[in-house]
Amino acid sequence: MDSERRSLYLYLLPVFGFFPAWWTLYRYRRTTAARSVAELNASRLSVTLGLLWLAGHLLTEFSANHTESHHLSLLIFSSLWTSGYILIELGLMVRVWQGRSLRLPGLDHLSRKLP
Repeated sequence: MDSERRSLYLYLLPVFGFFPAWWTLYRYRRTTAARSVAELNASRLSVTLGLLWLAGHLLTEFSANHTESHHLSLLIFSSLWTSGYILIELGLMVRVWQGRSLRLPGLDHLSRKLP
């Protein structure tokens, strides 16, 4: 396995892959470090997915703690949100293993706005 593919797997780890992906984007913006297009796209996608997951998770957890009537349904939605995030990241890892594109409809446009 080559180093580019290993770095793609690292970026696509659920939750933990956010930090190396963010660091790669930060370092790329600050310097002219040579990175492949696939690594930059995977980093952007991982950061976008991580931020969306965090926003959704915090929103549902905060709402569940401050409501009495929909407490259980919000906690169930939060767990489904997290499960969906993990499944998307694992699906992207399978796509890397198969050598396919990492494009996701809807999120591709959003992730391209990152540096």
